[in-house]
Amino acid sequence: MTAPQKRRVGKISHALLVDNGSLSPAAIRRHRQIARALSRRVGRVVEPVSLLHSSAVPAQKLGGRKAEILEPALRRRAKAGARRFLVVPLFLGPSRALTGYIPECVKRLRRNFPALSVRVARPLSVSHDDRLAAMTAAAVETKLTPAFLKGRRARVAVVDHGSPAAAVTRVRNRISAQVRRQLGSRVESVAACSMERRPGEAYDFNEPLLETLLARRGWNTGPVVVAQLFLLPGRHAGPRGDIAAICGRARKKNPGLSIARTRPMGEHPGLVDILADRCSEAECAMPGEAR
Repeated sequence: MTAPQKRRVGKISHALLVDNGSLSPAAIRRHRQIARALSRRVGRVVEPVSLLHSSAVPAQKLGGRKAEILEPALRRRAKAGARRFLVVPLFLGPSRALTGYIPECVKRLRRNFPALSVRVARPLSVSHDDRLAAMTAAAVETKLTPAFLKGRRARVAVVDHGSPAAAVTRVRNRISAQVRRQLGSRVESVAACSMERRPGEAYDFNEPLLETLLARRGWNTGPVVVAQLFLLPGRHAGPRGDIAAICGRARKKNPGLSIARTRPMGEHPGLVDILADRCSEAECAMPGEAR
């Protein structure tokens, strides 16, 4: 549901759709496609910019135009006179990129541009908004074919990257619970898991890992749908990425296991609707400005 309109404060010079960044040309191209779709949806230009990594991809692999990194992108525009920016995060939850990296970046830039204002919209997943779960459940349902199920009900592993921030894992768990409610008796069970985690007890909240889950009794045989809570393809969620490798190893160890993976969430057209709502909320002066 679109957020209620509030009083607009100031005029945004540039709107930036910011992702974490990738060395995968496919991920960068998809990022750009989402930015173009969002631009059409909100009636203003929204530029794709990454936090890190993407500028290392050669321009010839990206249609002749290199990807931009946030801090130099802001600096270049600020030198040209821009002062008010809207950052729209292409992130599922409140990762440290949003709570730490971007505010620190803005702080550094304000040493030279004291009037710089960067308002950060909320991430994709927020409480009482189950659209990401609906997208995930719909993607799972496309995999529940008779040929895949062979007369059995599938289990569903909702997997994200794994995060050092417990708040991000809570988002994963909330989406997983919403998916469980939406799929109901159409599946055997739904479990949240992580692709990887940092070592140490402090990061146990990421458990179970996908590899561990697929080795458990009940999960190591029959049909399992791996629902990827990843927004873009690349070295994690791409066709030959880390998730595919984990699933391949599990199938090799357990010949009775069948696995189907959903595609990255950035391919779902409903994502743009959520991003448009986040833009509207932020432009109407809702909280979230980096200071």
